[in-house]
Amino acid sequence: MEARAIAKYVRISPLKVNYICKEIRGKQVDEALAILRFTPKKGARILEKVLNSAIANAENNFNLDRDNLYVKEAYANDGPRFKRWRPKARGMAYPILKRTSHIGVVVEEKK
Repeated sequence: MEARAIAKYVRISPLKVNYICKEIRGKQVDEALAILRFTPKKGARILEKVLNSAIANAENNFNLDRDNLYVKEAYANDGPRFKRWRPKARGMAYPILKRTSHIGVVVEEKK
């Protein structure tokens, strides 16, 4: 049985969050929370909230034991991009893409 949580339209690049997702994949939830708590990045704070939500979903909705939970999946997919324009030389404009992410975590109980 697995439980999941997703944070959509988060205003951070998915590339920045995926580096942190790699660190917690396959780990026990308490170990993953400890890693996220001591990682000094904005994406770690967001991922910690999503992981806590997935753990709460597992405990409350599926009656899973927290001690046996591990992080099955952690991912950050592309969301829509805000398109902005920056003035450049000779009257030209340069596009700036402000990226957003859909961050998800899936936790599962060890057999």
